[in-house]
Amino acid sequence: MAKKTLILDGGMGRELQRIGAPFRQPEWSALALIEAPDFVERAHAAFAEAGADVLTTNSYAVVPFHIGEERFAADGQALADRAGAVAQTVAARHGAQVAGSLPPVFGSYRPDLFDAAQVGAILRVLIAGLSPHVDHWLAETQSAIAEAVAVRQALGDDPHPLWLSFTLDDTAADAVAAGRAAPTLRSGENIAAAAQAALDLGASALLFNCSQPEVMQAAVQEAHGVLGSRDVAIGVYANAFPPQPKTATANDGLDPIREDLDPPHYLDWAKRWVDSGATIVGGCCGIGPDHIAALARSFKPTA
Repeated sequence: MAKKTLILDGGMGRELQRIGAPFRQPEWSALALIEAPDFVERAHAAFAEAGADVLTTNSYAVVPFHIGEERFAADGQALADRAGAVAQTVAARHGAQVAGSLPPVFGSYRPDLFDAAQVGAILRVLIAGLSPHVDHWLAETQSAIAEAVAVRQALGDDPHPLWLSFTLDDTAADAVAAGRAAPTLRSGENIAAAAQAALDLGASALLFNCSQPEVMQAAVQEAHGVLGSRDVAIGVYANAFPPQPKTATANDGLDPIREDLDPPHYLDWAKRWVDSGATIVGGCCGIGPDHIAALARSFKPTA
């Protein structure tokens, strides 16, 4: 663990629900941003106080898929701006960075729903609202390389660094963990192709998120084999869900949270990722401030 480990925040949606924010489908985490942004500020602050170096904007659900076509057309850019401003306010108080969340705009875990003809227009609304507030972009929970390519195209000549984060197929997590199966994106594309895409698209970091911890170490190892000494950081922020079927759409309801992924056990997984070459760790859905505090205590001993 010679290199500095950067600590990400955890899952915004579950934290908003935990602290009593307005929360329902289909708006998901965007509802608090619309109706009660003070709750979003409180959630960011909880992660920052836990030791997160990076706060991710609450813009994941600011897409037509969640808030509807009409509201997105009328308010999408303003809501993205609000998400960026709230994160920036908290980050400034704590000396943290702001990652501008650019989600899969047609639904998580569903590369089959990707629409190349419409994706750019939606992403550009988010980019316009978030850009004044971010330190870097985080294209997260990307199920396919085509989604990442679309983000890079929508960003155009935007100068902020780009982090790409792919979600992995975890329907056979035990087989991947045991080395009987190779890790892949939810599209079926392999990790080597994703790592090469990160290089081709000029990303400064390649991450894996919103999948079970069991599939992450193998992905980190394969990515490290491709990236080697290249100046591309590797990161992980897993979720705490049980296995999700291939036809699942993330955030289509409240999935149960695994009881075996309390902060100490999640930290055990994170140590494996760091030992395999990750220099960025955090949490996704179901990973809260207590988990992030455990990571910070371990990887930032002076925190």
